[in-house]
Amino acid sequence: MDINKITIALNEFIHVGGALIIVIAIVSVLTGFMREYIPQDKLQKKLVKHEKWGPLLGALFGMLTPFCSASVVPVTMGMATMGVSLGTLLSFLISAPLCNFIVLAMIFATFGLKVTLSYLAITLFAAIFGGWFITKTPWRNEIKRGGELETKTAPPRCSASIAKAQSCSTSQPAQTCGSINSGCDSSATLTIVDVIPSKSTNALRFAWALFKKIIPYVLLGALISGVSAAYLSADIVEKYVGGDNVFSILIAAVIGVPVYLRIEMAIPLLKVLIVKGMGMGPAMALIIGGTGASLPEIALVSAVLKPKAVVAFVSIILTTAIIGGLLFQYVI
Repeated sequence: MDINKITIALNEFIHVGGALIIVIAIVSVLTGFMREYIPQDKLQKKLVKHEKWGPLLGALFGMLTPFCSASVVPVTMGMATMGVSLGTLLSFLISAPLCNFIVLAMIFATFGLKVTLSYLAITLFAAIFGGWFITKTPWRNEIKRGGELETKTAPPRCSASIAKAQSCSTSQPAQTCGSINSGCDSSATLTIVDVIPSKSTNALRFAWALFKKIIPYVLLGALISGVSAAYLSADIVEKYVGGDNVFSILIAAVIGVPVYLRIEMAIPLLKVLIVKGMGMGPAMALIIGGTGASLPEIALVSAVLKPKAVVAFVSIILTTAIIGGLLFQYVI
């Protein structure tokens, strides 16, 4: 057993994992408060009212949604039901997984401000342009409406506490989800009363849930990057995805699209691969392609978009991955 390699792996795990945990915690709290004080239903109504700026507003709305495209499908169903245009919806679907606050925070913590701003410019422009472009084509109506949408509604839940009233004549009216009454002859009347938590409480609950959802992947990514830093040969990385090889960018983009790539796992690993000789272009092409679309996500998006719009969505992601990779490799 090589103690030096174990030490390298452990140090990399602690360094990468510790930094990302702090970043994710801060961004999760900020996201929770933004989502609580800027309700999504109101934003969706704004999108309907301002269709002229739909692609821009849809892309900006996507930045507030820190989930992969598979997780935003219920939101897009609601937007489609409200009559939001395909251009707005497509911009949102592209922006939400590619340039939400979680992704940008992780890229900043790993690669710095310049890479983050460049990545944001490329992906946000792609989201806005892609949404605008689709509105200028015959495919602008390729979106499911009404009965075509596969929507499921969950039964309402009640957050309840049990209050005891002294008698039927003296009990105070209350908002209830249901009640258990033993009769007027009894002094024990149990009423299930709605408890409405404060906005701050809701925000912190959402932040904690988001943090718990992301952190396991962050730690796994940090572990993989630690093992890679210690045991992966730089020669292998340089041979297949290093140098100024345009084909490596194309391969990374094409591979990234069908693969379900968790950004929380990918970024720590890519940092190690870049140190060992991987080109920045292939790395960014892989991030954009893998984060923007995958086979499971494409299947879910098909619940909202018609086949031609799905093709447009995948094509925009793939084109963005290739162009972004080329820009990072040769320009930035």
